[in-house]
Amino acid sequence: MKKNLLIIGGSHGIGHAIIKALSDNYHIISASRTAPEGQVAAQHLTFDVLTDKINTSGLPDKLNGFIYCPGSINLKPFKMMTPQTFEEDMELNFFGMVRILKEILPLMADNSSVLLFSTVAVKNGMPFHSSVAACKGAIEGFGRALAAEYAPKIRVNVIAPSLIDTPLSAKLLNNDKKKEQMADRHPMKRIGTATDIAKCAEFLLSDDSSWITGQIIGVDGGMSTLSMH
Repeated sequence: MKKNLLIIGGSHGIGHAIIKALSDNYHIISASRTAPEGQVAAQHLTFDVLTDKINTSGLPDKLNGFIYCPGSINLKPFKMMTPQTFEEDMELNFFGMVRILKEILPLMADNSSVLLFSTVAVKNGMPFHSSVAACKGAIEGFGRALAAEYAPKIRVNVIAPSLIDTPLSAKLLNNDKKKEQMADRHPMKRIGTATDIAKCAEFLLSDDSSWITGQIIGVDGGMSTLSMH
């Protein structure tokens, strides 16, 4: 029998890659504004994380996994950002996730897994990342606290990627020179792919990671821990 997985934001990018990686072993419910691209094995619920309340009556009685994918890459100098910029980014990245978890945690089965997303910019101070680092830093602290509170029933882990080649990062990778420069910043000398993240997500959702919780997993080409200079 397949396990049940709720993924928020599976229409493209990392969420879409996760659906493709997990569809053989999970009954997947993808809640997003638009349906996942192409032919994927997922039930779609039309849902806007900023305005809608998740309808738990449309979900299975028990969930074995939950993944929250929505995020933003709002890179600007701090002096050009208003408090409203931070509030809007926090709504999408953090408070939207909190609202959904309040609704669905009662549905989480024993030995289930919650997966959230951060960024390498929380551990590595990077210019122009103040808003996204603040949002994702909140997620890292929240994820550890939630893992402590719900152990051993529910495991909670956070993936912290570096730059991933997805529609969300298209402006940062819109020509060959930018791609080469971004790749060269990483010890592994390439930009990450959505599949790189999906493979880690697959592991963290599976029973193979049953002794892993409260962790921030860097999937970042070595960016957060290695210095090549």
